[in-house]
Amino acid sequence: QVQLVESGGGSVQAGGSLRLSCAASGRTFSAYGGGWFRQAPGKEREFVAWITSSGGGTYYADSVKGRFAISRDNAKNTVDLQMNSLRSEDTAVYFCAAQRLSGDAASLTNKDYWGQGTQVTVAS
Repeated sequence: QVQLVESGGGSVQAGGSLRLSCAASGRTFSAYGGGWFRQAPGKEREFVAWITSSGGGTYYADSVKGRFAISRDNAKNTVDLQMNSLRSEDTAVYFCAAQRLSGDAASLTNKDYWGQGTQVTVAS
């Protein structure tokens, strides 16, 4: 079992920055790919960013490329998301996810664990 807890959400003006952190406990998190998804009010949950178990591979949604950066520290069992140049359309609840087996990082249905989410609000 892996427990994921997100932190770092909050409110920020457009153009600002926030850093989200996902802390994992339980089984060896270094064996899992990890990433971030988000869900805005009235919309489907969508892929944001993913990092492989080793940290050697990263993937981003087109909407956040060049603005967001995902990283992980396997010694601390954390996956972070640095969000820069935030826009009002980035407003959403952000969820951390973990996946043991390789596969489509952007898929919602193949994730083994999810966090409870953290709210990010960007004021225009």
